[in-house]
Amino acid sequence: MARKRFAIELGYAADLHGEDMTKAAVRAVRDAVSRICLCGIVEICGRDRFQGVYVHAELAVPDPEKVDREAVLAAIPIGETSLNVCTGGISVPGIEVPCFGAGVSNIVAACAALTISIETDMGGTGNQ
Repeated sequence: MARKRFAIELGYAADLHGEDMTKAAVRAVRDAVSRICLCGIVEICGRDRFQGVYVHAELAVPDPEKVDREAVLAAIPIGETSLNVCTGGISVPGIEVPCFGAGVSNIVAACAALTISIETDMGGTGNQ
C-alpha cells in the first residue's frame, strides 16, 4: 500500500501569559483540526472509521525542546500520528502579570501544518 496526501491544514495559536510552548503548540494543532472536514475520506474513498489514515504534524515554536510531544499528539483526534517539531514561531515582549507567573512576560506563538494521508492501492483510486 502507498500513502497519498488527502489534505493539508494550517493552524496558528499563542500563549499570551506563561511562555508555554506546549500550550501554544496544542492550540495551534487544535486550530488546524477545527477547520478541516474530512468527509471525503469516508464518502469518496469509502473508508469506515478512518482506517488507513495518517496525520503528520509539522510544528514550529521558539523553543522546541520545551514541547510535550505526547500532549501535542493527543490533540490529533484521528489516525496514526507523527510529529516533527522545529524552531520557528515567534516570541515577542508582552507584559508581566504576576498572577499568571512571576517573571514571565513573553508572548509565544506556534505554527502547525497537519498533513492527512491515506493508504491507497497502487492503482491510485483510494478504494480498498
